[in-house]
Amino acid sequence: MKATAAKKKAVPRKRSGKRRPAAANGKWTLRRAGGLQVLEAPALARLGWLVHGFSTRPGGASELASSDGAPKSKNGGVLNLVLNLGFTDWDSRARVAGNRGKFFGAIGAGKMRAVTLRQIHSDIAHRVDSPEPDAGEAPKADALFAREPGSLLVVQTADCVPILLVDTKRRAVAAVHSGWRGTVRRVAAKTLGRMQMEFGTRPEDVVAALGPCIGRCCYEVGDDVAKEFHAQFPEAREWFDGPFDALASGENDPNWLPWLTMMPPGHQPPPPRVHLDLIAANRAILMDAGVAPSKISSSGFCTACRGDLFFSHRRERTTGRMMAAIGIL
Repeated sequence: MKATAAKKKAVPRKRSGKRRPAAANGKWTLRRAGGLQVLEAPALARLGWLVHGFSTRPGGASELASSDGAPKSKNGGVLNLVLNLGFTDWDSRARVAGNRGKFFGAIGAGKMRAVTLRQIHSDIAHRVDSPEPDAGEAPKADALFAREPGSLLVVQTADCVPILLVDTKRRAVAAVHSGWRGTVRRVAAKTLGRMQMEFGTRPEDVVAALGPCIGRCCYEVGDDVAKEFHAQFPEAREWFDGPFDALASGENDPNWLPWLTMMPPGHQPPPPRVHLDLIAANRAILMDAGVAPSKISSSGFCTACRGDLFFSHRRERTTGRMMAAIGIL
């Protein structure tokens, strides 16, 4: 049974001196349940036939070394107790399993079977047909989609974009992991395409929720990323801040900088960088695939800015993993 704790409005905090990610399309909420804070998209929360949720950092049993004032460990290091949901080198499997059970209970998943992936930054979407336990290894893919009740589709993130798709007419769902490589490959649109082919999904019936990820304010990338986006998207410069055109065209190729500046080795200026907006890119990709702009919402949270609520690999390097989960009851 889904917990009914009072909802608290999730208000993203602006980081001084940096551009804030685009505002969310709708009022997302942080719902307290089972000792956790679960982030919900209102368009999905209104659908009584499914469960969903985006995990946050607080409330778990995992001990993560930190430098922001958490209690001291026995060896003098600083630790945070966090809700790590990924099987990482620094955490025990028992603690992660306990954290997962706590999160699945908080979103009301009950006895649904959690289906996970070995995420490889691809455009591969895997269909889930049965809620029965599967003894095999998790598939190598970056999206899951299903129409049968009983399976909880799960993707893990720590800066990449978690995307949940719902066909409200045919009652089909998908969970997508989209980093910059997945975004360039249009993994969200290709997942929607699989739903169209196999379930008859119409894009106009789809609601999309884009969860917490690293924002345009903090996601600094180099010329390799700029060139990939420039090659794939005519409108790509709209998603970048900084000298995108110069990087995409190769005008500031790092291999040529020493010759251009005439500086000795070790004294060259750093190569130019740009800031990428993954939310804007994935929103545009979904719109191009036929999803109505009014049916695409984002949380408005930057994982790198909000270390109190989320894990960020870019900010911390050694960190935990969050989950975005969705399933049909």
